[in-house]
Formats: sequence, C-alpha cells, structure tokens
Amino acid sequence: MITESTSHYEHLEQMSVHDLLTNINREDQTVPLAVAKAIPQLEALVTQVVARMREGGRLFYIGAGTSGRLGVVDASECPPTYGVPHDLVVGLIAGGDGAIRKAVEFAEDDPNQAWIDLSAYKIEPVDTVVGIAASGRTPYVIGGLNQARAAGCLTGCIVCNPGSAVAQAAEFPVEVVVGPEFVTGSTRMKAGTAQKLALNMLSTSVMIQLGRVKGNKMVDMQLSNIKLQQRAARMVMDELNVSEEVANDLLARFGNVRGAIENYK
Repeated sequence: MITESTSHYEHLEQMSVHDLLTNINREDQTVPLAVAKAIPQLEALVTQVVARMREGGRLFYIGAGTSGRLGVVDASECPPTYGVPHDLVVGLIAGGDGAIRKAVEFAEDDPNQAWIDLSAYKIEPVDTVVGIAASGRTPYVIGGLNQARAAGCLTGCIVCNPGSAVAQAAEFPVEVVVGPEFVTGSTRMKAGTAQKLALNMLSTSVMIQLGRVKGNKMVDMQLSNIKLQQRAARMVMDELNVSEEVANDLLARFGNVRGAIENYK
C-alpha cells in the first residue's frame, strides 16, 4: 500500500527543528494537488448525496482512528454552522465515542460492528453511508459499507490508496492518493489532511446545494456565542442596511440571520 511505503526522508532524528518543519511542510503542499485530482469523484458523490438528502435522507460517516475522528468532527460542525438537526449528519467511530479521545484496541477489526452502530439510528435506504479509511482496508468500514449497500443505502468512501477493498465496497469511491508519509505509515499526517479537505468539500458543497448558504453567508448558523452573535448582526446590518440595534432586535425575535432578513418589514 502506498500509505505504508517508505518515507522520502531518512534519518529524521538527525534533522534540525527547522529542517523537520520545512520538510513536513514541503510534503503537506502536495496534498491539495492530490485532492484536486479527486474532484470528479467528489462531484459524483456530492451529487448523489444531495439527491438523497432532498428526499429526507441522512449522511453517515464511518471510520476508525484518525479517519473516524475526522468524520465525527465534520458531522459535529454541521448543526452549528448550517442550523441543521444533529441527526442529519452523523459521525460514527469504531469503539464508540470514547475512541475519539483514546484509542480502543482492535475496535476497527470487527466487520459487523459498523452496521450495529448504524442500526441504532434506524438507518433507511434513503440514507447515505460514507466510509473513511486512509488504508482502504479497515474491516469496520468494509463491513459497514457492504451491509449498508445491501440494505439499499447510497455508499461512498474517502481513501488514500488506489484500488482498495473499501473503494470496491462503495458505489462512489473518492481516492486521494497522497503518497508516502513523512514518518513512514503515519497516516494522521498527509492522508489525514487529505481526508479533512475532502470532507470539508463534501459537507460544504452538500449544505450549499441544500440551500443552507445565502450569497456566501451562513444564514442558518446557530447563535451560540458572542462572536457568532456579532457576526450575525453584521450580516443583517449589511443585508438590510439597518443599525446594530435593529439587527440585534431582529435576531432576538427570529433566532437566526435568515429569519431576521426574511421577516424584516
């Protein structure tokens, strides 16, 4: 597997801090180029996900280790950013939520556990399951995709090796091949960055297509702290050409930027 191939660099322990940072950064610069090559695959997946979600479907991510954590992060940021329900985009990690902070040994090796985890959400054919696995061989992800596909769900994946078992299990695979890691096999580095970028593109594009952005603004975001309240007020002020006092009054009455703008008279 390419993700397990030997680093381009030798004797890392003998490098200065400057050289370590410079060389890591040099490798990181190759990641967006690899993601760009996968845009056609991402486009196909996003198009299918949007169609399902317009019919009431949900989006599930399944993964283990770093890949699972990235899925959980992406899913958890959708409600505050776009004002969607917490169960619309769901991230599941092998070993359960405890594995977000502390690795759970061998949790990724059970090919049946992902479907058990998904079934707790009463998964339906209109839903989408996206497997995330740098190696492309994680049993938790392969089993989950196979069983989700058999149940009629749409399936996709984000992997960093070509021709993997995970990609074969998914109808719409996204393969972002970033090459050897700076530290051999440490896929939390380039592979993890690639997965994060791909997830950003996936969820953001889906939410925009679902109408959760107006212009370039997060008009449905939750006003859950002072920074976001101030951002919302600026949006309303700019859109309606009103004072800050009026903007804050509208936000207090209608709960978000969209409501404030659409109900202003």
